[in-house]
Amino acid sequence: MNEENSKPTDLAFIEFVIRSIVSEPEKVVIERKIDEMGVLIILKVSKADMGKVIGKNGQTVQAMRILLHIIGSKEQNRVNLKIEEPIE
Repeated sequence: MNEENSKPTDLAFIEFVIRSIVSEPEKVVIERKIDEMGVLIILKVSKADMGKVIGKNGQTVQAMRILLHIIGSKEQNRVNLKIEEPIE
């Protein structure tokens, strides 16, 4: 966790990135769950923003997953990103 606030680094990172690239940041829903497999970040965005989040050939979401893995390994956590069906 970072010292500036109580949000975990992985959650703060993904929240900043997603809200920066979408057109409707108020519709973004991010959940963070911890289990025996590690950390799971569940992301829901509007249908109109789904393409921006996934990117061409999945490159944007793949880059976010790689960066989350790096953040997680720095904190000895396994961090995964799941994108759920879009919000209408």
